[in-house]
Amino acid sequence: MPYEASVLVVANVTADSHELLEAMRARRQQGPTAFTLLLPKPHQLASDEARRRLDVALEQARQAGLRCTGDVGDADPVVAVSETFHPSKFDEIIVSTLPTGSSRWLAIDLPHRIERMTGAPTHHVVATPPRPAVHSTPAPAHERTSPLLAPLRALGWGRRRRAPAHPPAHAAAADSEAPAPGPPPPDGA
Repeated sequence: MPYEASVLVVANVTADSHELLEAMRARRQQGPTAFTLLLPKPHQLASDEARRRLDVALEQARQAGLRCTGDVGDADPVVAVSETFHPSKFDEIIVSTLPTGSSRWLAIDLPHRIERMTGAPTHHVVATPPRPAVHSTPAPAHERTSPLLAPLRALGWGRRRRAPAHPPAHAAAADSEAPAPGPPPPDGA
């Protein structure tokens, strides 16, 4: 039976990214490999949400044919790795981060810190951030106006006026035959 390499994979937001999955597939191409996904739980993320994120990533890895287990670790990725890593258990490490400028892990130089701390070969994978679902609605229908007035629509010009439901009081008085109320005629007139 050939030797099976054991790889610790450290990821959080990028745990279910395409780039990380491709890096894990590439590592498996080198020989039999078992992966352990370590997801450091951020303080602002609820435990059940962190577990759900881990389960989604594990299911995705298993569907890709990878042998993968996982665990949620400490919020500090350095502490999470130090609590999980043991040289007799893992041969190498893959650290997946967001790109420079978006990644707090790169700001603290996490991949190199883990490599110095563990002494294990550490590979860095940069993954694109997940994109939130976009919800959109169709634009409202516009009134048709004369092409000459189209530029003035922004100012409210050229809109068709609709007759009011109730005519104003002065319009109703003009339609009646009775004289409009007003001051009485002067005496002697």
